[in-house]
Amino acid sequence: MKPIYPILFLLALTACSRKDSIPTIQNSNPDTLIPKSVINDFIAQKLGEEDHFEWAMANDSLLWSALVQSDSVLSIGYNSGDREKVLQVVKSHEAALIFPFKEGKLPFVNLKVSNFATIKALRTFVRYADPIGYGAYSGENARPTSSLLNFGCGSNTAETGLVAGTDYTDIAPAAKQSWNYSYHHIPEAWQSSTGENIKVMIIDTGISDDQENLGTAFNQGSSSGRSITRAVTYSGGTTNDECGHGTSMAGALAGPRGTDGNTAGIAYNCNLLMVHAAENVVILSSKSVNGVTDAYVMGGDDPDVKIISMSMGTIFNLGQIKDAIAYADSKQKLMFCAAGTSFSFFASFVGVIFPANQPQVHAVTGVKDNLTTRCDDCHEGSKVDFTIVMEKASTGLHPLSLAMSGDVPSTVGGSSVATASCSGIAALIWSKYPSYPRDSILSKMRRAASYPVTRNSTFGWGVVDVATALAL
Repeated sequence: MKPIYPILFLLALTACSRKDSIPTIQNSNPDTLIPKSVINDFIAQKLGEEDHFEWAMANDSLLWSALVQSDSVLSIGYNSGDREKVLQVVKSHEAALIFPFKEGKLPFVNLKVSNFATIKALRTFVRYADPIGYGAYSGENARPTSSLLNFGCGSNTAETGLVAGTDYTDIAPAAKQSWNYSYHHIPEAWQSSTGENIKVMIIDTGISDDQENLGTAFNQGSSSGRSITRAVTYSGGTTNDECGHGTSMAGALAGPRGTDGNTAGIAYNCNLLMVHAAENVVILSSKSVNGVTDAYVMGGDDPDVKIISMSMGTIFNLGQIKDAIAYADSKQKLMFCAAGTSFSFFASFVGVIFPANQPQVHAVTGVKDNLTTRCDDCHEGSKVDFTIVMEKASTGLHPLSLAMSGDVPSTVGGSSVATASCSGIAALIWSKYPSYPRDSILSKMRRAASYPVTRNSTFGWGVVDVATALAL
């Protein structure tokens, strides 16, 4: 069982100023800006040495260089009662006090910072100071990299060549069952649970307005009496999914078992809250960091949400998202996150990315149908908790999901679909045992997995047999 750390920030926050002295640093900005290539090499080195990266590992000069070569948004995590102290420090070193994002209930603030002296002064007493916009920027002019900002998007299109009996099974009333469900004994599990009365929150890129199976046709066929709600925490965004990733996650987890020939989600009778929190799969920009933060707080505050599923991540451990996850954890939410899917942004790092590497969440990755090999692009490591069969070794075929529109399924791969699928499995179990606490649901999953006694160093507890979990 993962430890649940005390949530220090739930202490009352005061708005009054502290009597202790305000740090004032006279140092001028360094004469030389550390190049992005050097910063990135440092990050890669720390990932290799520590299996994670956080900005606390950087010295003041490197952090300042990263900040001013991005959008200059600094996320400042303060201790109880220190908010006014933070503002006074920034006021004393910056030309203006600029809040690029609205503050919430957690003990951090985002401020525009450009002076080296501000960094040095703040780091003497704050919990963290993170340049949260650095990941989206590259090159001399510090402009967002379009390929990164679109990573994971655009591939959610209908697969017209799927073969009945091989790629899917036809099931009543007129739906398709993805080929990988049998490896987790999901069809047998459906005899006793379909996810009813369990509300799952997905933090992702939204839902396509054109996919009626996640709209007006969410209740059809064997799916009935449930709700779907859309929300947006991504600044300037709408609930519509322009990327495609969120739609495919929602389809794999909660698509209806309907009458239109489309694919059925694992928990096809669960309630769904879909939050558009980021522009793509990699959490890169300040807007996405704040969108994800606000989404976890939203999930924590919703008493009906039992499970939070997020198939996004980054190589940067970010303090304000840690705070938000700890907040949701304090509200007893069961959280699953993607271990990571390889892409050039992650370089050669294939360990568990943030926030799946956090102790309050459960990291999920994908394996091939031989059950012992990770999928071609999936990350692995000691922090993985569960695995999902989601790639055919012979053909590379991935599980079925809902395309952006229409009734012909799409397919989706990576640790993303593994995470959504694992969340759907948890919903099936919790639906049958609604009075059980979160830890009991996790215990059932572990006891019914591939390695119930001795945790595997790469795949955690392994592949969950949900039918067995329901019978325990």
